[in-house]
Amino acid sequence: MTMAVSASIYNQATPYLAMIFMRFGSAGMSIVAKFALNKGMSQHVLVVYRFAIATVVLAPFAFVFDRKVRPKMTLSVFLQILLLGLLEPVIDQNLYYTGMKYTTATVATALCNVLPAFVFLLAWGCRLQFNDCIKFKVDMTWEEILCRLEKVNAFTLKSYPAELSLTTLVCLMGTIEGAIVALVIEGNNAAAWSIHWDSKLFAAVYSGVVCSGIAYYIGAVVIQAKGPVFYAAFNPLTMVIVAIMSSFIFSEIMFLGRVIGAIVIVFGLYLVLWAKSKDQHIKSSDSDVESNNKAALSVEQMATINDTSRTSNQDFVLLDVRRVTLVDDHDQSITNKENQKQIP
Repeated sequence: MTMAVSASIYNQATPYLAMIFMRFGSAGMSIVAKFALNKGMSQHVLVVYRFAIATVVLAPFAFVFDRKVRPKMTLSVFLQILLLGLLEPVIDQNLYYTGMKYTTATVATALCNVLPAFVFLLAWGCRLQFNDCIKFKVDMTWEEILCRLEKVNAFTLKSYPAELSLTTLVCLMGTIEGAIVALVIEGNNAAAWSIHWDSKLFAAVYSGVVCSGIAYYIGAVVIQAKGPVFYAAFNPLTMVIVAIMSSFIFSEIMFLGRVIGAIVIVFGLYLVLWAKSKDQHIKSSDSDVESNNKAALSVEQMATINDTSRTSNQDFVLLDVRRVTLVDDHDQSITNKENQKQIP
């Protein structure tokens, strides 16, 4: 009994422990990347090296562990992987590192928490959302389908349910697409690609293994098990860790305005997440009611069919009895006629 209770507690706590580990890993990546960028490393080259290392690290595990569960690659899934590789490794990470290069690690990390609000406003402005300010209904489907930053897309996981293989392919596509972008931007600057045994190499290896490798896989598993709202709820933890570490490593001063701004961002994030959770609860309740109505309708239809069948059988029996009665009367009349003929 004790072992069963311990196993149950461990299974319930695993997603929380995994997310805390991911947030510490992401915070460490922000500090290490900021240090390398301050040393002159190109942010575009860092993106390429990061996802190239992640691809090399994840490929053997994907080949071994996803051998039996890896589905067949289709054109639709391949296009989704191309889109994911463009959105997350190329666009998101290049913009993220560029912003970090010209600001601070704390600011860059804090602004990541504004993403759900921007996505909601964009979708609402394009009339892709249903917004009821009284009931606080929010639908972040477009975030889940197109803009899921820092996590593997749950929509693609439904079509290609092999987390390691999907993560590896996204990193590979991101490496190829990111290399094209870096070559175009850096041009003939060969020195930007040079790397030595210093903070630049450590930043590429750390971000590739921890953030683009382990974190992507853990994120895919957590999203599949607990949903995107649970995943996004831990994002502010990274900002808090980065702010504390930056104050010691980079001697960043925590101004009152930064603290108030961070509180407002976190409050807005959790407000959106709360609305999303309420919307999911309403949708699940509606689906349950609909399924119950369908079940009740099916029962009524079966009862109607049975009644109809029973009525049809009764009519058949009644007709059959009438037919037998008519046949008996006809035979009796024939018999009477024959008897009358036999009487002299």
